[in-house]
Amino acid sequence: MIKLELKTNIKCNGCIAAIKPGLDATEGLTRWEVDLTDPDRKLTAEVDSEEVKENLIKTLEKAGYKAW
Repeated sequence: MIKLELKTNIKCNGCIAAIKPGLDATEGLTRWEVDLTDPDRKLTAEVDSEEVKENLIKTLEKAGYKAW
């Protein structure tokens, strides 16, 4: 299990609602959350591998968001 902490450009609960279906469907992503109170809007996630990390970032990009 790899724990990720990525900065994002997610701004609100509406943004979270937009990414939720894609992230929930990502295989190997066991848990995720976005801290909207953090100035960096950090996405914390638990993934099975580096490949899942790449898929998570691609899923965000498809929804119009970025993570780094």
